[in-house]
Amino acid sequence: MYEEDYRDELTYRRLPRVPIERRMGAFAIDFLAVWFVSSFFGAAQWLVFFIAWLLMRIIIVDRNQGQSLGRYALDMTIINIRYNCLPDLIALGKREGLLGFTAMLALLGLNNFSNGLLLLFLLTPLLIDCIPAFFDQDLERAFHDRLAETMIVQTPRGFSLDLRLKKIFAEIQRNMRKY
Repeated sequence: MYEEDYRDELTYRRLPRVPIERRMGAFAIDFLAVWFVSSFFGAAQWLVFFIAWLLMRIIIVDRNQGQSLGRYALDMTIINIRYNCLPDLIALGKREGLLGFTAMLALLGLNNFSNGLLLLFLLTPLLIDCIPAFFDQDLERAFHDRLAETMIVQTPRGFSLDLRLKKIFAEIQRNMRKY
């Protein structure tokens, strides 16, 4: 059993991991896209947000080689940590059910932005879910990753939005120095 765990550890150590900042960026892209769609539904916004989140992060991810809109934009994919392949729908459901619920609470808090205490209270579950990723220096897996036995890794398939933005900003800085 110990040798098997050690072998699994070596397998996913070889995979190119994604820094926390890029994972947060992909989450923000997905969150803003789903928030924008759900914002047209008024009082039922929270329900539409949760359903749209599950559709985008389970069905689309299953059909799009482990990539949601945010993950595609930043060149990352999700894998099952044990088998090094795309997770099944049950694992994605566990992962995104928990993450979607905490994102929905964050949405409710952001909608009540004027009440600072409520905002802080509703953002706390998302923060608690992500804290293990900050302290896990080796694998950087959050609680929802541990629950579903998944991991986010880099992939060559994607739009490379972060690299394109860095290139644009570097070019702007070069042009500003000329004048």
